[in-house]
Amino acid sequence: MSGGAGPVTVRLAGPDDLAAVAVIENLCFGDPWSLSALLSELEPDPMRLPLAAESGGQVVGFLMAWLVADQLHVLNIAADPHWRRRGVGTALLREAARRGRALGLVEATLEVRRGNTGGRAFYQRHGFHETGVRKRYYADNGEDAIILDCDLDALADGGDPAPGATEGL
Repeated sequence: MSGGAGPVTVRLAGPDDLAAVAVIENLCFGDPWSLSALLSELEPDPMRLPLAAESGGQVVGFLMAWLVADQLHVLNIAADPHWRRRGVGTALLREAARRGRALGLVEATLEVRRGNTGGRAFYQRHGFHETGVRKRYYADNGEDAIILDCDLDALADGGDPAPGATEGL
């Protein structure tokens, strides 16, 4: 995948996006999801929200979320490494928040690895705050997960990240 300069749009993702999503997943994570796990999140389901960020017809990022009670639970978000720091992550988060808010959800939540300082800073810039820890959450190395929550209205309506902030995804 190459990092072009075209505009990024966000749309619902589906099973046809599996190959592109799998490539990004494998580029971004040391413990990537299996093809079957990715496919199950891309299948149509009223409790799931899979999104794809696209530029020039090419998938450059994705987000997987569940709609649980009044929460948007972000399971996975990634941007092609060539597209990082270009607003892909922000566009995905905001579109997920807008869609969740339209469905009556009020809060976004997610888990992030304790050692993922870049990811934690990215979420903090977008209004997420730490609310807890899941001890030894990640099976590959037993790393803790930090639980982050955010008001969905604030996330959906948020302007650009703080001036001078570097876009992490």
